[in-house]
Amino acid sequence: MGFNLKGIVVNLKDHIATIPDFPKPGILFYDISTLLAHPEAWDFAVKQLAAKLADTKPDLVVGIESRGFLIGVPLAMTLGVGLVMVRKAGKLPGAVISQSYDLEYGSDQLQVRADIMKPKMRVVIVDDILATGGTIAAAIALCRKVGTDIVGAGCLLELVALQGKAKFDVPFSSLVQY
Repeated sequence: MGFNLKGIVVNLKDHIATIPDFPKPGILFYDISTLLAHPEAWDFAVKQLAAKLADTKPDLVVGIESRGFLIGVPLAMTLGVGLVMVRKAGKLPGAVISQSYDLEYGSDQLQVRADIMKPKMRVVIVDDILATGGTIAAAIALCRKVGTDIVGAGCLLELVALQGKAKFDVPFSSLVQY
């Protein structure tokens, strides 16, 4: 996605580093650290994602641990709503609601505090990258346990060939597709 920054045309892909063979051989890792370090490009990315999700009129942004928090905080502030953290098991105090999900080798669990989201609240779920869709699908299932209305999901990057969107049934937006 290109945009005009102080008279210069910039592509968001230019601000995302690709790291071969990380975290293991054969994997090409898309690192948003370089985007985060460029304030104008980062600001633009947050505003673009906010524009894509604004029509959903959410009550809350749900950020998935951990890079979803980086996107969720400025997105929630831009949209003028609160943020809920979906975390890995054992990271939240107090009563929690849990959702298990499958990984490539094994399973994991996501949790949210039981006292923050309420039934019928409109939520959008965000993460940094949509790959296989398992984490977002688990976050959707977790929010549905509470009774929220999931009105959308979004990511900065989408790895289209992995067909992650096929794992869930909510409207989805991404800024950059690989």
